Amino acid sequence: MLSHVSGLEIVDDTSQADVIIAVPEAGLHTLLTETKARLVLIADDLRQAELWSAIEHGLVVLVPRSEATNRSRLLRAITDARKGRGDLPAEQLGAVLQGLKNLQENTLTPRDLTLSGLSQRETEVIRLLADGLDTAEIAERLIYSERTVKNVLHNMLSRLNLRNRAHAVGYALRQGLI
Repeated sequence: MLSHVSGLEIVDDTSQADVIIAVPEAGLHTLLTETKARLVLIADDLRQAELWSAIEHGLVVLVPRSEATNRSRLLRAITDARKGRGDLPAEQLGAVLQGLKNLQENTLTPRDLTLSGLSQRETEVIRLLADGLDTAEIAERLIYSERTVKNVLHNMLSRLNLRNRAHAVGYALRQGLI
């Protein structure tokens, strides 16, 4: 159905693909491979564990099987995936949002983390750093010791594999964290 579409190249090696279209027959786990490609999955009635596994492997668009016979729907799914736009049926989207809420409440909050990947303390420090404050000014503003501010920055730089404070601010801006 898609073999003669201009601007679309079908490859056998998934390591070369930007977008992978997968149709599970026996089970989802057999289709999911380690790849950086975005995944368009054609399936119905995914269990929550299968949905999370697919998301971990790059799922961005889930197309119900009944819609997969429509060429324009598949092309829209591929275009959405290429552009990084997600598309999930309402019931799967509801499950994902509930799962994120549970993750935040049960796992991240007790560890002082957020879905952004930064703790509340790290977010406060990086915002003030982005505003041009130095270590002493950040410590004074947040009522921390200078050593605490340095530790927060060091831990964040190490965990996120960032080189320096400017790199950290740039990273936070690009990721929309501040």
